[in-house]
Amino acid sequence: MSRPEATDTPVLEVRSLAVELGGRRALDEVNLAVRTGELVGLIGPNGAGKTTLLRAVLGLLSPQAGTILLDGRSVDRARGDVGYVPQRHEFAWDFPLSVEKAVLTGRVHRIAWLRRARSTDHDAVAEALERVDMTHLRHRPIGELSGGQRQRVLVARALALNPTLLLLDEPFTGLDVPTQELLTSLFGRLREEGKALLMTTHDLPAAADMASRLCLLNRTVIADGPPETLREPSVWLRAFGVAGSDQLLTSLGVTK
Repeated sequence: MSRPEATDTPVLEVRSLAVELGGRRALDEVNLAVRTGELVGLIGPNGAGKTTLLRAVLGLLSPQAGTILLDGRSVDRARGDVGYVPQRHEFAWDFPLSVEKAVLTGRVHRIAWLRRARSTDHDAVAEALERVDMTHLRHRPIGELSGGQRQRVLVARALALNPTLLLLDEPFTGLDVPTQELLTSLFGRLREEGKALLMTTHDLPAAADMASRLCLLNRTVIADGPPETLREPSVWLRAFGVAGSDQLLTSLGVTK
């Protein structure tokens, strides 16, 4: 897949961010920028703070220090320009909604309080469903969907907002191969269209293949750069908090 040039304009800029959860410092001195046309893979072990960082960008967590800017604006002012794809288990799939209605919930920041959805909202939903190849299932109850179909709904729900920044939390976990290929192709097209994407994932080879940059996170940023520049084994071992792991290094094609 060709990788378009990113611009120098940060869509997302995180400066010296610190976040505490339950009295514990979950993130400390995190600095990160994501620009238009970039897909940044956020890599780290469980408990490294990856999802915490996404939630801070969404304004769901209040930092103890640092700043988060979206197109140069505060999180509160720019929240409507951020699309979020949570992990599948975080969505209420037993709620009696059709696929179309579930995707429409992604437009809540654009639909005025207690107002009916407008034609522009329905057009955005239709376009998002088409992009994930779910138009033919738009009337199906979400509780009847397969795992891959549910993931497509979550992606469409985020795209319905027409965001400048897309946050993806483990979007490939447990997916069938056709859905993985569809989403990989879609994320590549979004980059070409100038979107900025920040994706957490445990699929390290896939992240190295599709991301323009990798950010290795373990409560703070251990390393950040294009995949081909992160070849030093000690960087990966430090990020994952292990003294040595042949399996980890082999999966990445990194040799000691």
